[in-house]
Amino acid sequence: MLIGLQASGKTSFYQQRFAATHLHLSKDLWKHNRQFKQQKQLREALEKGQSVVIDNTNPTVQDRAGILQQARNAGASTTGYYFQSKLETCLERNRKRERVVPEVGVRATSSKLQLPSLQEGFDRLFYVQLQAGTFIVSPWEKP
Repeated sequence: MLIGLQASGKTSFYQQRFAATHLHLSKDLWKHNRQFKQQKQLREALEKGQSVVIDNTNPTVQDRAGILQQARNAGASTTGYYFQSKLETCLERNRKRERVVPEVGVRATSSKLQLPSLQEGFDRLFYVQLQAGTFIVSPWEKP
């Protein structure tokens, strides 16, 4: 599961690290019934034993809980990648994207962003930083 602000590098990280081996699920892929469609595809993938990356902002414990529960119910292991980023940096990157998210949306996500924890049900957690176009992945340390 990828966790972080819009324009923090989540989709690029997926493309670089997981595209060859994992199914990409993002609410951005659908216009309507996004939550339902993502849950359905996740359930189907887990039933097949397929590896999946959930590429949404996933900002709150509540947003992540249903996905983690589905994975646990299927006996799948869960890894979270928290994208450390500054709001202003993400806003700047967002302005340069093909699909720009309204600034109010990025700010709203930032205001509710909660750090993930192993207590939520993750088997592993990592920090991800984007520095000069390179992703730096570090082991999770309790803040």
